[in-house]
Order: sequence, then structure tokens, then C-alpha cells
Amino acid sequence: MADSAETITAATKKSVEATTAQVKASAEKVQAQTEKFQAAGAQAFREGVDKSVASLTEINDLGKKNLEAMVESATAAQRGVESLSQHAMAFSKKSFEDSVAAAQSMAQARSVQELLELQTNWAKSATEAYLAGVTKMTDVMTASVKDSFKPINERVTASVEKFQAAR
Repeated sequence: MADSAETITAATKKSVEATTAQVKASAEKVQAQTEKFQAAGAQAFREGVDKSVASLTEINDLGKKNLEAMVESATAAQRGVESLSQHAMAFSKKSFEDSVAAAQSMAQARSVQELLELQTNWAKSATEAYLAGVTKMTDVMTASVKDSFKPINERVTASVEKFQAAR
């Protein structure tokens, strides 16, 4: 019986050692896999944060460029309004001066015939000056609108190209 107890003890000891070795090996495998999953999770988290920061930076940059385009557009529109005002003032001043000069020359007319000729010439030149002024103002207005919309159109084009490239 003593031999059988020793054999059972030895077998149990051997079984416990084998089981302990298996548990230890399994624990090491689980620990290695856990570390691998943690590293992969940490890497995925870092990549997600990096992508989010890059996206936020890109959105911030787009917002800044859009704001700059709006300011540039408003500045161009203001320059256009100033130019239109200057042309309108110059036209009004010249028209007034021409009208005064025509009135003075008509006042010195010696006959009704001469008065009608002076009045006809003045009306013709006033109409031509008016049409030239309107043409000039139209050109200034067209250029102003074009200059005002240019920065915004450039931003829209850049955004459309970016969205198309992302698809």
C-alpha cells in the first residue's frame, strides 16, 4: 500500500505539474493575445484620433479660406461701389457744367434760329454724353460684379473638386 500511495502521489504530482504547465502556457498565450489586442486597439485609437485631428484641421482651413474669400469679395464690391460713385459724381459735375455753358450760349443767341440750333446741338451732345456715361457705368458695374464673385467662385470650384476627388 505504501507503494501504491507513493505511485498515486507521484502520479498526482506529475498530473498537477502537467496541469500547472498547461495552465501557465494558456495564461501566457492569453496574456500575449491580450497585449496584442491592446496594442491593436491603441493603434486603432491613435489612428482614429489622428484622422479626426486632420479632418478638424482641414475643416478649419477650409473655413478660414472661405472667410478670406468672403472678405475679398466684399472688398471688391466696395471698390466697385466707390468707382461707380466717382463716375456718377464726375458725370453729374460735367453735365451740370455743360448745361450752364449751354444756357449761357443760348442766352446770347441773336435770333430764334440761332437759339434752336444751339439748343439742338446741346441736346445732341447731352444725349451722347449720357449714353457714353451709361455705357461706362455699365462697364464698371459689370467689372465690379465679376471681381466680387471671383473669390467666391474660386472657393466653390475648389470645394467641388475636393468633394469629387473624395468620391
